[in-house]
Parts: sequence; C-alpha cells; structure tokens
Amino acid sequence: MAKLKITQVRGTVGSRQNQKDTLRTLGLRKIGQSVVREDRPEVVGAVRTVAHLVTVEEVD
Repeated sequence: MAKLKITQVRGTVGSRQNQKDTLRTLGLRKIGQSVVREDRPEVVGAVRTVAHLVTVEEVD
C-alpha cells in the first residue's frame, strides 16, 4: 500500500479548533515536522481538512 509523507508548513495561529485537532491526530505539532502515514481514506480526509497547512508527498 502507498504511503504519504505529510509535512506541516504553516502554523495553527488563527486556525479553527477542528483544524488544530486534525493536525494533532495526524501526529503533527511543529512547523517542519513530518510523519509518514498509509494512504487510507480517513488519512486523505484529514489531509483535506488541513490542506492549507501541510504538504503531501507520496513515498514508497
């Protein structure tokens, strides 16, 4: 199964609480931090919620 590398590139100041919670659920706390998650529908949905705060790359 494909994996996604998700990197936080913007801070959460001024963001809605659900967006902050979504970043925490993904495992992101700081700008520049990256996590690798499986390409699953629930992860893709979470990334869409915070798309303006993160970048996503597909890794093998």
